Amino acid sequence: MDVGDVLLLLAAGLVAGVVNAMAGGGSLITFPTLIGVGLPSVAANVTNSVAVFPGYVSSVVGSRADLRGQWRRLVSLVPVCVAGSAAGCALLLGTPARAFDLIVPFLVLGAAAALGFQDRLRALVGHASRRRRGVLPVVVFVGAVYGGYFGAALGVMYVAALALVLDETLNRINALKNVLSACVGLVTVIVFAVFAPIHWGAVLVVAPATVVGGYAGAKLARRLPAKVLKVLIVTFGAVIGLVLLWRAFR
Repeated sequence: MDVGDVLLLLAAGLVAGVVNAMAGGGSLITFPTLIGVGLPSVAANVTNSVAVFPGYVSSVVGSRADLRGQWRRLVSLVPVCVAGSAAGCALLLGTPARAFDLIVPFLVLGAAAALGFQDRLRALVGHASRRRRGVLPVVVFVGAVYGGYFGAALGVMYVAALALVLDETLNRINALKNVLSACVGLVTVIVFAVFAPIHWGAVLVVAPATVVGGYAGAKLARRLPAKVLKVLIVTFGAVIGLVLLWRAFR
């Protein structure tokens, strides 16, 4: 990598950290950038997963105030998240990517739509606490499988799905999303470090930038009104889904 590549990756990592903390989808910034500096697609994918992990951790630190009262919930969800992430990593390393790539854009667009019509969908889903408790681990597991496989827009999908099954403010859901995303990231780091072709030089450039961006983004997200944050996340989701759709069918 030359100096221009390094500067490009630094900028991409900083913006991706902010986006991941606020709405998710920052990997759609770093992943194409890694390809743009010459990495093959698989190497770019696994390098990206490892590089953005520190940004997830800093997002958790930045949003820790909104995690108060949620630790018992997290204790039950983290093992589910770890299992799903491991399954997603196995899918990436052991199966062709084409079929899943065709599905991903529709999943992302569906997640954005779900968040946009959250109130109406909640009326359809219902508010029985027993039902929500049963659905929540499924939502976390499916999201973690996706995160282990590709990960782009994982935050958008998690926020949209969690908002349907939890009676929490969007800021608290966003904080929960940060922890789950960090768990997915930790599993991908461990698995890919052993079994995948990571470009460690690119990781050393992108990772510190995502830390700075992730912490700043989490702080900014807490200061935004809930309606503004929802519009921002839905917008990110729609744009990300369209980008993925274009990539899949071009």
